[in-house]
Amino acid sequence: MLKGKTALVTGSTSGIGLGIAKALARQGANIVLNGFGDVDTPRAEVLAAGQASGAQVAYHGADMSRAADIEDMMRYSEAQFGQVDILVNNAGIQHVANVEDFPVERWDAIIAINLTSAFHTSRLALPAMRRANWGRIINVASVHGLVGSAQKSAYVAAKHGIVGLTKVTALETATTGITANAICPGWVLTPLVQKQVDAKAAAHGLTNEEATKLLLGEKEPSMQFTTPDELGELAVFFCSTAANNVRGVAWNMDGGWAAQ
Repeated sequence: MLKGKTALVTGSTSGIGLGIAKALARQGANIVLNGFGDVDTPRAEVLAAGQASGAQVAYHGADMSRAADIEDMMRYSEAQFGQVDILVNNAGIQHVANVEDFPVERWDAIIAINLTSAFHTSRLALPAMRRANWGRIINVASVHGLVGSAQKSAYVAAKHGIVGLTKVTALETATTGITANAICPGWVLTPLVQKQVDAKAAAHGLTNEEATKLLLGEKEPSMQFTTPDELGELAVFFCSTAANNVRGVAWNMDGGWAAQ
């Protein structure tokens, strides 16, 4: 379905981003990975996912808090495979503290990586998308783009901002072949969330399984994690002709969290 398209997925060396990258590769899109840590393993996973469709994989290690790095990554992507047709803004970090205790440098980093980076990638991708009259911008927000939780002021502010940016981008491209939509997951068992499970287990003297149930029970009625693969398939839907007129939505995949 996406043969010949180029997909840039930020924060894609693990977790949600990797799941989305693999799903797009299965559909034939050439993938530009981005992120820190081990690169060889996720590259191999995406290549394996896209083997049948002939998808190719490249990598750029842009620091998503730096505009100059993002600009270089966009130039690199175009040089590797051609213009970015599918932009998935997924890069994100987290820190938990009360507002009055929140370290200023952590606030700045979260806003930069979780929100401002999506502005930079979008502004750089849109001109080529407009020339082609086709493009998909998929912003990975969160259920925290729709509701709040204590001690997550920067994350919630950034994710609400991502939902707003998505709506504005969709309105500005409404008469074109470009769409912009946001995915709003609840709990997804990524390395970031596993750290929260581990912290809860340590704080309350629980097993990992008990801490997982406690975490899910606080917010998610389904009592199950959403998987990166499921989010990847939703991204594929957004890229399909069936989603040509799906514009500016914040699509929950949260086990009923925001329905309460």
